[in-house]
Amino acid sequence: MDHFPTNWGRPRNESVDLYNTYPLHLRPDNGPYGRPKDSFEEGVQRTRQPIVTGTSVLAIKFKDGVIVAADNLASYGSLARFKDIQRLHAVGTHTVIGAGGDMSDFQHIQHDLDSLIISEFSEADGHTLGPAEIYEYLSQVLYARRSKMNPLWNSILVGGWKDGKSFLGYVDLIGTTYSASTLATGYGAYIAQPLLRKAVEGREHELTEEEAVKIVEESLKVLFYRDARSLNKYQIAIVTEKGVSISDSRVAPTEWAFAEGIRGYGQARGALDIPDSKGFDDFITLFEQMINMRAPLEAEQAYAQIGSQDLKGMLQWLQGYSVSIKPNA
Repeated sequence: MDHFPTNWGRPRNESVDLYNTYPLHLRPDNGPYGRPKDSFEEGVQRTRQPIVTGTSVLAIKFKDGVIVAADNLASYGSLARFKDIQRLHAVGTHTVIGAGGDMSDFQHIQHDLDSLIISEFSEADGHTLGPAEIYEYLSQVLYARRSKMNPLWNSILVGGWKDGKSFLGYVDLIGTTYSASTLATGYGAYIAQPLLRKAVEGREHELTEEEAVKIVEESLKVLFYRDARSLNKYQIAIVTEKGVSISDSRVAPTEWAFAEGIRGYGQARGALDIPDSKGFDDFITLFEQMINMRAPLEAEQAYAQIGSQDLKGMLQWLQGYSVSIKPNA
């Protein structure tokens, strides 16, 4: 809100603008040289932290092009909120980008790049933008926004193929840029990147498309097991001399049976330190029988025993009601 009465149509008053900072017609919100007032101005804010976010993006080179992959999850904090978000975007006929970070900022980047491609096409000069040009453009845009203290909160992988050469580059919200034959953002930079380097580096000109897809899918599966903000539903973009191809969503088969043997992962009996499920099942049966036979007060006493995490003591206490049971040793 503008608190200067001179901008409310009142005459100049030294008690309000003691030092006559601005002539009236040059006030920041007045006259032809001032900025126009916007009724929504108070609602405009800087992005101080990402809200709806995507996690890792993976990319590798192979002998005929580049593969970029990302899952379809956009998380609202720790909530897996949106499970059908495409985080891969084709830019022209030679380039694809994949983004982690804030999804609204990524949508802004998508619209910006689409406008750039339309503007370039309208020139009709026979030239098209390739991955190197898109990469340079994004690095300048992201660094400029960072310099204005209003960053686009994303980490972006740019991959493509043009003039017989593959390209792969990374750019983030503060304008950091680098290129490599394997790249990953987010948690994938810690978990998947070592796997990608081991499988790809030194073999970029030998890997077939099928081998590259298998490497990326295995890395995505590892991320799903290890990254709480990931999903086993994903998409893969392949860029070759034929153009850009983004797959439909795929679902990776997973196996979680091993989790039963991890303390804290399985059923509640893990918290009671019960050696096996037999004793726990016996106790549940006995406890249900006791509740059916006795008053609520005695049931509360049994609950108190549960809190003590002493299974044998609970069974001995319940045996006082003439119910026969042998606890595990």
